[in-house]
Amino acid sequence: MKVKKAIIPVAGLGTRFLPATKAQPKEMMPIVDKPAVQYIVEEAVEAGIDHILFVTGRNKKSIEDHFDRSVELEQHLEAKNKEAQLNEIIEISSMATIQYVRQKEPLGLGHALLCAEQFVGDGPFAVLLGDDIMDSSIPGIQQLIEVFERTNQSVVGVQEVPYDNVSKYGVIQPRQSSQNPCVIEDLIEKPSRDQAPSNLAIMGRYVLKPTIFRFLRDLKKGAGDEYQLTDALKESLEYECINASILEGERYDVGHKLGYIQATLELGLKRSDLNEDLFALLRNFVENEKKGVM
Repeated sequence: MKVKKAIIPVAGLGTRFLPATKAQPKEMMPIVDKPAVQYIVEEAVEAGIDHILFVTGRNKKSIEDHFDRSVELEQHLEAKNKEAQLNEIIEISSMATIQYVRQKEPLGLGHALLCAEQFVGDGPFAVLLGDDIMDSSIPGIQQLIEVFERTNQSVVGVQEVPYDNVSKYGVIQPRQSSQNPCVIEDLIEKPSRDQAPSNLAIMGRYVLKPTIFRFLRDLKKGAGDEYQLTDALKESLEYECINASILEGERYDVGHKLGYIQATLELGLKRSDLNEDLFALLRNFVENEKKGVM
């Protein structure tokens, strides 16, 4: 079966970005001139996904508004003959069929997916975490979809991280580390450096079979006192094969301040309307720093 549905969990409180996220979702914070979550939706759409479910929480209404029609704004842009901006705004609301379900408590990624069970039905589905932006020639989730269509087995996206950072991620133990994709032997959520079976960390992209829900329903709380998807995947390994595929491309963790700043700068430098001036600005900053002006 083709992967045509995606889940994007966005129910987190965004406490790392307080006070900026006191009244707006972290997913709506702009990277250059688009909210972070729009990059995620565009990745899914480019991969052929046409039905998207946001798992939301309180204070997330602006996400719904962003992907809805804005008749007053469209009329204003049309009256001002701003055709390019008008077309861009209309396209945002027509990229895919988008639905919403509320996660009443932030109980972890496993619980967020369980909220989406009815949406998924009996077919495979993609999961894209809102904190991770991928910049790649082939959309990150498409890379996993291609692996799924070859193997008919669930697949998670991974990248190598420094061993000092493994405690931030779900980490896999590959059956054969030289293979890509590789079969997963084991998974551990947020292990210490000594516990980590490898430095291959899950990067917020999954293509899963609906059988995962039978394990999510009986899941017990794990790391962070939350229901972890990694724990459900670990339990399912006794019954089915799950692959890991190394994601090609640059991944930005916009859920952390430094990753957010990095994404803004690097994606800005790739914009033809900004790269020259932005590069000059950065070069001037570095030169002044060397001179001790800053």
